[in-house]
Amino acid sequence: MIGQVKGVAVGAELLTEMYVSMVRIREFETAVERVFLAGKIPGFLHLYTGEEAVAVGVMAALDPHDYIASTHRGHGHVIARGGDMKPMLAEVYGRATGYCHGKGGSMHIANLELGILGANGIVGASIPLATGAAFASKYKGNGAVAVGFFGDGASNRGTLHEALNLAALWCLPVIYVCENNGFGEFTPQAGHMKVCDIAGRAVPFGIPGVVVDGNDVQAVHEAATDAVDRARRGDGPTLIECKTWRQSVHEVGDPGVERDPEEHMIWLAKDPISRCSQQLIASGYATQSDLEQIREDARHEVAEAVEYAENSPFPPTSDAATDVFSNGPGGALS
Repeated sequence: MIGQVKGVAVGAELLTEMYVSMVRIREFETAVERVFLAGKIPGFLHLYTGEEAVAVGVMAALDPHDYIASTHRGHGHVIARGGDMKPMLAEVYGRATGYCHGKGGSMHIANLELGILGANGIVGASIPLATGAAFASKYKGNGAVAVGFFGDGASNRGTLHEALNLAALWCLPVIYVCENNGFGEFTPQAGHMKVCDIAGRAVPFGIPGVVVDGNDVQAVHEAATDAVDRARRGDGPTLIECKTWRQSVHEVGDPGVERDPEEHMIWLAKDPISRCSQQLIASGYATQSDLEQIREDARHEVAEAVEYAENSPFPPTSDAATDVFSNGPGGALS
């Protein structure tokens, strides 16, 4: 059975915190795009712009000891989890002061202290990683849950169905979050699958499949909270499909010709940050001046992170094999 979540209003403190987190993500991505186009960042860049409510709504439902497996579009997950912008941006720049010492870059940021098992350049790789983390949690009895983020394109991979079957069978504490932004790279959803609701893929495995407005942070938070509570009770996994829209192209530099301009404008009108700001003002939780200050603070934080990254050194060539292999006792390669 597929459920629908419309969202229940949360309190002033939590809604404001989630708004701040979304704004931090948006300003980070805006700055990263700018410096990338200026030729200061190597490799590829996949922005999270427009999908902020998904990461923020889910992370607000988690505890510090929980686990997150991310995607190639994972900046928003790290920031929503409380990541420090300075080492994060240094990582994107490929600098030694980054979370992965400059060896991961934009698509492979990890931080185990935050429970971030890693962003991943392999489509759908987050799904088995989250499943494994959930198995470890249940085996150890540490009460943690795991969340695996993935896109609509990744939902066609066999790994999802294998993971859903195993997680359902063993009642693993895992939440599978599909960030359905309408495109598998350059192909619209209708071009690579027959179904409209990916959440329906949970039904054959006997677990809940939930569809939620991925641009409504309160709705996402409600769905995630229900799924986390279910997982902690020992009732097993949940598949949450968050219908959202990436406002940027697949990767910075693409022409973006696959998107219908009219549909794009419709989704821009449903921007998650604008919607949250309207909710805050309508509820009397904040004034327009308060919101402008939040955005200004975020811009200042990002500017400091850019300066930090650009002034950080590149990793020395002597460290090329460090952090790549597992070293046994005494430092010998095992």
